[in-house]
Amino acid sequence: MIAAGINGKYTNYFERMGYEPSDIDKRLSEIFDTMFFGSEDERIYHETGDMGYMVDTGNVDVRTEGMSYGMMMSVQMDRKDVFDRIWKWTRTYMYNDSGQYKGYFSWSHDLDGSRNFEGPAPDGEEYFAMALLFASHRWGDGEGIFDYGQEARSLLHNMIEPAGTSRGMFDTGNHLIRFIPEADFTDPSYHLPHFYELFSMWADPADREFYKAAAGASREFLHSACHNRSGLCSEYSYYDGTPYEKGGEIWGKHDWYYSDAYRTIMNIALDHIWFGKDKWQEEEGACFIGFMDRLGKDKWNRILEWDGTVRSEDVLHPVAVIAVNAAAAALIEDTTDVSEAAQRFVRMFWDTPLRSGNRRYYDNCLYLFSFLLLSGRYRIWQPEN
Repeated sequence: MIAAGINGKYTNYFERMGYEPSDIDKRLSEIFDTMFFGSEDERIYHETGDMGYMVDTGNVDVRTEGMSYGMMMSVQMDRKDVFDRIWKWTRTYMYNDSGQYKGYFSWSHDLDGSRNFEGPAPDGEEYFAMALLFASHRWGDGEGIFDYGQEARSLLHNMIEPAGTSRGMFDTGNHLIRFIPEADFTDPSYHLPHFYELFSMWADPADREFYKAAAGASREFLHSACHNRSGLCSEYSYYDGTPYEKGGEIWGKHDWYYSDAYRTIMNIALDHIWFGKDKWQEEEGACFIGFMDRLGKDKWNRILEWDGTVRSEDVLHPVAVIAVNAAAAALIEDTTDVSEAAQRFVRMFWDTPLRSGNRRYYDNCLYLFSFLLLSGRYRIWQPEN
């Protein structure tokens, strides 16, 4: 497969499997409209004045994760109005313009904008920067906070050269993203080498070499973070990829395949589509899908250990599991039994509706991202010249 970042051609996996293009387009629009403008028990996006915010309906707060996701969804769907509303709420309430975390965004707020925590979560900053760069390229820059490109470049510089007294979001020795600036461990789902590749082209010139190194370092890290028999990764890990087991009373248990970890295979699949630089990613896809196929759908609603051991507890986000299992199909290029399993996973995803209820936020975010990926609509937006 020639990477889409090279030829600009994005595979529509649904269409390849026989779904009608018009049905795919209609379904994508319905998903976005339901999540952003549906009924009160469907939507996760809300507007107030000329601003908008994404609600984590399970925890009833506004997070940089969700706000940056909303911006990425909006730029991919060409909804500048929604993008600008979310960005204005983010810059109004979440941005730290002084203090230890100057230049970062506080990761959790109440719905009225009041702050729950001062510190940042690096996955939000990564998505903010990427969404802003895409907005700059797709719609052009405006003034003030709507000078998207400048906002992105400033944030990217601050992530490695902090403006406040906090540490950077990357470990400068190994170029790996931290869980939080104060931590010396990581979260595999924060590793976005496909974003770093683009940062290495569009960040300030002085920062580009760092992000180029970060792309390579994260790809290598994921080789170790994904178990060689199950293809799974843990929620948090040490820099060598092994599960982080010291959470205890401070962080809780995060050394298993759970919530955060579901995003990792989707990230690997998107990196494969955009850049195709790491042959191991195809091996990882076959390992992951083969394991999930052997495990069987009746076990997908159980929490799994890193090595694939099935626990007795139920997962918190069952629809997210179905969505990312389908996204992994983008890593499979052959006609083996694994390919047949991948196709079953895609059909299962197509037949699965958006989640309802108070836990719908995370499941449906991964649902929309997986649908964008599989429909060929999760795209790199290049500068015009």
